[in-house]
Amino acid sequence: MTPLKQIITNEQQFQMQPHEIIWRNESNSEQLFFVSCYSDFDRLAHGPRGTEAENSIYIYRFNPTDGSMVLMNINGDKKELINPSFSRFHPRLNLIYTCTEDITENGKIICYAIGSNGNLTKISEVDAGGTSTCYLTIDDAHKHLLAVNYWDSTLVVIPISEETGEFIAPICNTYDPKLGIKVAIATKIDGGVNHSHNDELTIKMRQRDPHSHALVLDPYVGCIAFVPCLGKDVIREFFYDEKEGVIVTELNSSPSSINSGEPNGPRYVEFHQVYNKMYVVNELSSTVAVFQVDKRLIFRINAAVKNGESIDQFKMMSTLKLIQSISTIPNAFPKKMNTCGRICVHNSGRFVAVSNRGHQSVVILRVKDKGFQKGQLVTVGYFHTRGECPRHFQFDASGQYLIVANQDTDNLSIFNFNQCSGEITFTGNEYRVPSPNFICNCPIRDEFDLQAAPISDDEFSLFGRGDMSNPSSTESSASSSFVDKKELEIQLQKSIADVESLKKQLALLSS
Repeated sequence: MTPLKQIITNEQQFQMQPHEIIWRNESNSEQLFFVSCYSDFDRLAHGPRGTEAENSIYIYRFNPTDGSMVLMNINGDKKELINPSFSRFHPRLNLIYTCTEDITENGKIICYAIGSNGNLTKISEVDAGGTSTCYLTIDDAHKHLLAVNYWDSTLVVIPISEETGEFIAPICNTYDPKLGIKVAIATKIDGGVNHSHNDELTIKMRQRDPHSHALVLDPYVGCIAFVPCLGKDVIREFFYDEKEGVIVTELNSSPSSINSGEPNGPRYVEFHQVYNKMYVVNELSSTVAVFQVDKRLIFRINAAVKNGESIDQFKMMSTLKLIQSISTIPNAFPKKMNTCGRICVHNSGRFVAVSNRGHQSVVILRVKDKGFQKGQLVTVGYFHTRGECPRHFQFDASGQYLIVANQDTDNLSIFNFNQCSGEITFTGNEYRVPSPNFICNCPIRDEFDLQAAPISDDEFSLFGRGDMSNPSSTESSASSSFVDKKELEIQLQKSIADVESLKKQLALLSS
């Protein structure tokens, strides 16, 4: 199975509610889960309590009928691949990129071809240009991969081939928010803190230096890079030049939550598929901050740069406005015993999920869809993950199942997800994996899909790239040598999708 993708038009998208979105399955391709594991605890800034993996990659085939999985491959000898910790599946090709987390040496980013039987073929490798590499992003044109190095906070841009996805050159651009200042705190103290511990001394150590934790491009034109800095409690906004592959300048930084005087530690950001909202999970304060996103300002910035105007006129102008902060744990539970892991917006747009490391739960938050609070959150409930330190989780393509990686108890647990109520229940499916830290969904495309250059997630997203009100944002990501063929194929697929959408809407009205 491949991810379900939205098939409504740009004109419809902002008039529809999440529950009205029509989704479809694009093909019968395999759905694999690529699970990475920690293999050398001494090279980590933190201290896991599970088992070091002898092989750091596990690949499972997923069965959507009952939420079970079959192990297809174990790969990544610990002597060759140390602590892979974040992975990104290519939007168009059967490729996966994974990066290594290492405080003693620069991280590595490896590109693998992945087959439907779970086999891996190493395509290329590149130096990440910094330590404790923790996040990977592919730009809209599929010409560059952007990486974040947590420990020294650097942001790097690496060229990749549009046609093959392989690295075609080393780092072409590095941005250092610290401006060259060395990290003050030691890389590891007393074996490293466990993420279920969040006492005052631990927080002080973790926030003595800047620590970039992610880089997410805006979902409208892809020119603003949002970077949560766990060390300084801010969301940085950078202008990214996609054509040149350069992070040009820092435009602004905004507090990552309400100014309550407590440390927040922003970790990841996610955008809603319909509403102009951004959700930030604050690792240290166990909160989710909801921001209103100024889409018009992003368009203005993009248009001004394309017209040759100075980017400096937009400095100190934020595209974000904080509108809500909500706890991820029960109010009476001690925050010093919990840190947050992943945040994810469900593909229906109705729910946001966050993992709690210490409370050992996933909290489900419902997205309000009416009135002036549209896009804000309300708590549905807290659900135990049947393990400890749920570092990461992933929904399957249908959104009906939730797979959780419990790092400290060496297990994956699979849950049914009720898409009406937001409640989750254990399926009974559980798998032993040493120190799992990340789960990547890999919807393998068949040969026909690859030849036809299938539409990327961005082109079918609700986010508004290619919005009719902003014609300049519709730049093609196809390679120059095949641009005419691919453009025609994309237009054909869009037309077919629109017809299917209208048929389904008509059937709903007639029922």
